[in-house]
Amino acid sequence: MSPTPPTHAPASPFPRRAGAPKRLPGLALVAALTAGLLASACVPLAVTGITAGALAAADRRTLGAQTDDQSIELKGAALIGEKMPAAKGVSITSYNRKVLLTGQVPDANSKARAQELVAGLPNVRGVHNELAVAARAGLGALTSDAAITTRVKAAFVADRDLPGETIKIVTESGVVYLMGLVTRAEGDRAARAASRVSGVTRVVTVFEYQPG
Repeated sequence: MSPTPPTHAPASPFPRRAGAPKRLPGLALVAALTAGLLASACVPLAVTGITAGALAAADRRTLGAQTDDQSIELKGAALIGEKMPAAKGVSITSYNRKVLLTGQVPDANSKARAQELVAGLPNVRGVHNELAVAARAGLGALTSDAAITTRVKAAFVADRDLPGETIKIVTESGVVYLMGLVTRAEGDRAARAASRVSGVTRVVTVFEYQPG
């Protein structure tokens, strides 16, 4: 089964200017690292002060879609853990019932199998498969990716013309993936802002575009 990008907006690389998600094992470690980075980084208070309720209210997804996305991520992680025990580096991120797969798998068959399993879950509208056939990322790479995600979030908060609270950021090996319901202008602005962040090697947009 060949990977198929979302039909609404093919993922597009956005080169960097010069200058979580649910991972199977190690999730608690990444969460702890991200929390530590948030606590220590010099970022605006808005990054750490937004409550879960405020985030939910600002989200452009329906409440039903938000609930489905959480369910898809949990069920997907459990299913891959059960059916593919050797694929321990897979991350599953769902936004508006569209799924992004990132991380590492041991071979091409595992990459296709992971997509097949997730695509079969209830309410999944599509799967964008960015899994790499490679050795599992080490602690250093995970720490670096968590730091990059934090810096991108801070860049979005600093840009008052960006609806940063509606954009989901996933970083894998220095590549930043952006998901969300945005206008074309918002999506382009977000990609430019992310591309300027230190450590980002490439930006891939997996947005759904709205009129505006």
